[in-house]
Amino acid sequence: MKTKGDFENDLLSMQDNLLHFAYTLTTNKEEAKDLLQDTTLKALDNQEKYVENVNFKGWVFTIMRNIFINNYRRIVRNQTVVDQTEDLYHLNLPQDSGFDTPDGAYTMQEINKAISSFSNEYKIPFSMHVSGYKYSEIAEKMNLPLGTVKSRIFFARKQLQNMLKDYQ
Repeated sequence: MKTKGDFENDLLSMQDNLLHFAYTLTTNKEEAKDLLQDTTLKALDNQEKYVENVNFKGWVFTIMRNIFINNYRRIVRNQTVVDQTEDLYHLNLPQDSGFDTPDGAYTMQEINKAISSFSNEYKIPFSMHVSGYKYSEIAEKMNLPLGTVKSRIFFARKQLQNMLKDYQ
């Protein structure tokens, strides 16, 4: 069994790798540092749960991933607005989408222009998908195999990302 010193030394030796992984999850330096700190504390608090002959690095990375997922779910849950009025009035209020700004409108024009440049075999399924159709519904309406619809949407998305890479 790992002694307390071995456990802490192994954990300290992984800090750079953990910080890099945290940054890939959060894409924000400060949030990555916070996630690293939370992970380190959780690993230290749960040292007695670590079982020998288990990949230590994998165990710690799993802790980090789970903390990130739980934090993300908490944020999403806190941002969910539930309209409890009798007539559901608040559901019909315009939400701030960011498209009211000149930059946002310009971006939407560019996105629509880029989508319009696609051939119909990519433009139609992609537009349907963005409109909320499920893959199976698109496949049925276009009389195509499900895999073909998925791959066309995937390639359209990749092409759109490539065309608009300056906006990312």
